[in-house]
Amino acid sequence: MITGATRLVALLGHPVSASLSPEMQNVAFAERELDWAYVACDVAPELFELAVRGLAAAGFAGANVTTPHKEAAASLAETELDSVNTLVFEEGLILGHSTDAAVLAGITAERPAILGAGGAALAFRAALPDARVFARKGDWPPDIHGADLIVNATSERDDVLVELVEGQTLVDLPYPETATAVAALAAGAEVINGLEVLVAQGAASFQLWTGIPAPVEMMRGAVGLSS
Repeated sequence: MITGATRLVALLGHPVSASLSPEMQNVAFAERELDWAYVACDVAPELFELAVRGLAAAGFAGANVTTPHKEAAASLAETELDSVNTLVFEEGLILGHSTDAAVLAGITAERPAILGAGGAALAFRAALPDARVFARKGDWPPDIHGADLIVNATSERDDVLVELVEGQTLVDLPYPETATAVAALAAGAEVINGLEVLVAQGAASFQLWTGIPAPVEMMRGAVGLSS
């Protein structure tokens, strides 16, 4: 039950109806016995700044930011990043962070490639500064020959964007599973799917808001991943 003492966190995006983040984060809050709640808010781009400042003024602890607002969030927040997916409201400040690329922890890539030009792609570009970048408004179609890690940061689910081979790894941001991921698995490539990406970034955001480690296995279970 939400009371006057409950700390609130929002998800800001357009649209947000298909997001699994509310279920995942509310399970995490319950597991850590925190009187916190996570709510999804569909915010049109022209209302984004008003929404963020309103949440901060209303005493929200923070927010997640998803498509299409990540670059706008970076421009509003105290940050040097070009893309922000996590906001922390603290002592009148709007602090901006990116946890989008948290899934890369422990992954070594010598020849990475990134597909996409949106907010998530910008976050992975910051994490992989030597990556080749392919975008429809620039260098396209992608040439992933010789790449060891490929990040699909586009929203494309139905078309196979690139054909991976054994020995390559795909980090596939959209969920559910994309045609690119299905083809990569069939070819013997390693695939880190969008749900794994979601849990990794969500766990990192959870710790930024609460100051305590996230219950990662519970979060995995909430989105249908096995332990």
